[in-house]
Amino acid sequence: MVGKILASEELLQRATDMIPVLKDRATETDNLRRIPDQTVQDLRSSELLRIGVPRLYGGLDVDYGSMFEVGAVLGTACAATSWCFCIWTAHSWLVGHWPAEAQQDVFGGGPDVLCSSSLNPGKSTLEKATVGFRLSGRWEFSSGSDAAEWVMVGATRSDDLVWILVPRSDYEVVDTWFVSGLKGTGSNDIVIKDAFVPDYRVLDFMKSGDGDWTGWEMHQQDRYRLPAPVLLGWDLATPMIGIAQGSIDEFTTKLAGTSGPGRTADSEGVQLRLSQSAAELDSARALMREDIAGIFKKAQTGAAFTTLERAKIRRDKAFIAQLCLSSVNRLFEFSGGHGIFESEILQRFHRDIQAAVRRDGFMMEFGGLQYARVALGLNPIGRI
Repeated sequence: MVGKILASEELLQRATDMIPVLKDRATETDNLRRIPDQTVQDLRSSELLRIGVPRLYGGLDVDYGSMFEVGAVLGTACAATSWCFCIWTAHSWLVGHWPAEAQQDVFGGGPDVLCSSSLNPGKSTLEKATVGFRLSGRWEFSSGSDAAEWVMVGATRSDDLVWILVPRSDYEVVDTWFVSGLKGTGSNDIVIKDAFVPDYRVLDFMKSGDGDWTGWEMHQQDRYRLPAPVLLGWDLATPMIGIAQGSIDEFTTKLAGTSGPGRTADSEGVQLRLSQSAAELDSARALMREDIAGIFKKAQTGAAFTTLERAKIRRDKAFIAQLCLSSVNRLFEFSGGHGIFESEILQRFHRDIQAAVRRDGFMMEFGGLQYARVALGLNPIGRI
């Protein structure tokens, strides 16, 4: 298979064309607590999911950065759809770091395969077998797991974190996703009971694109010529850009053309909050685009990332998340009593952004702290 060439503008138009139907399905998506089957089919038919698939296996011959722009557009209509789209797309890119045998296992049936994940070790055991490993455990927060045919899970091997590819036949999806925000992501638990894992499906992720050049040697695409942790995580920041934009769009639509006392277009309070929220979103989007462009500029030359650069990238992901959170919160706080009704779109965006920023990496106390440590001459805590 050879990747199809599509312009980024065409991909963005396909995403934009999906906005009306995604808005119509947003409540259904929340109620189902997963992405509706028809939405999964629509994403596959649009070929947007192929942005992350390596060209060798039928992926689009397009800049990987297009995924972030597409994901943000989808997020203006449905945060859960954007979240799962970005994760499924990022996972297709990640599979390209595994040995060729594993990539063939995943993509051998075609480029539209979906993979969910839970990349921390969870409650798991990984035991050496004669020609591979035996894996058992339970993992949480596997977004998009209902529609996925594969899962990536984390496990500990000789005190090191490794990632393992497991086919759907070897694991169970347990319905645990009863939550307040990002309800439609279906981020359920994964249970594996004594599954056999061949050696080639185990990956030392921290070496991918940083000593282990399997992805680059096989695919010759920029996305495989940089440390994988540097590029990972932007897929989860992207939906927050969409959520903030969706909130601003909804707030503006609701109040445009209104007049009189209270919360109307005449109100300086409305005007000030809208201006501040829009400025925060513009800042978040600009910073993200600048960082992504810088990452791929270094990838084109194969230049190494310094510890400070890696810490800055991690800091920026957290800062962008907090900007988006502030942007949404400010508008919701001024939406009045009617804003809390389930029928109101703004309350869904508000719930979704609260859920999106719960990860430690999106809090400045965790994701942002490493930059200051390195800048002050201290060693980072943990891996960056």
